[in-house]
Amino acid sequence: MQEPIRYLAVDYAVASLEALRLLMDETDQPRTFQEIFAACQGRVEVLRLLYEHPFCPAEVKEQAAQALKLPVKSATELEAVKQRELARRAEVKAEARALSLQQRIQRLGVAERIRLALRGGKEVRTVLLKDPNKQVILAVLENPKITESEVEAVARSRHVPEEALRTVAKNREWMRSYSILLALVTNPKTPAGVSMGFISRLKQKDLQLLEKNKNVAEALRAAAKKLLSAKKAGR
Repeated sequence: MQEPIRYLAVDYAVASLEALRLLMDETDQPRTFQEIFAACQGRVEVLRLLYEHPFCPAEVKEQAAQALKLPVKSATELEAVKQRELARRAEVKAEARALSLQQRIQRLGVAERIRLALRGGKEVRTVLLKDPNKQVILAVLENPKITESEVEAVARSRHVPEEALRTVAKNREWMRSYSILLALVTNPKTPAGVSMGFISRLKQKDLQLLEKNKNVAEALRAAAKKLLSAKKAGR
């Protein structure tokens, strides 16, 4: 079983302001804001970012305000700021946001991209699954929020590293999904030894297509043919 990637110890105290801003923008966990405050009490620019961030929990904003000696905003003011930010985000086109997000992520170091991969939302994961560093892609697969449709896209991709395909194959929960299984087995980049372990679970129509698929390994096609012959003989 693959060892989990251990990059959670990246210190908020030395993380760049841009990396912290990205984490605040993408997280829905109050704990993230609390951890950043605890680690960055000596960084005025981070405290101000917490104080001004629309999704920072009220208690963390209050702590930041006290540290900065700024007025504590009322619950009504905080809610108004949050609603304005939600409205502003709704007006931003998805394409423009994706491009902007990609540019921001590209400016981060590998360790910061890995931390973001482990905690980021779907848009962040979509960008990071195309990252040139395989450790970043493997970290996305450890994100607890990753969906089956995203895993299926990884299983189908010819651009992800082989280790990512092996990680998908080792996850029993994911491999219960027939669409993920089929995507993995029919992906020419999946090692034949990995695909062989799942070929017997394919439906007859998919075995027939696999037998004719010249993009996959010859051994895989031969195994599909053998299974089809066995099914016909067993009728």
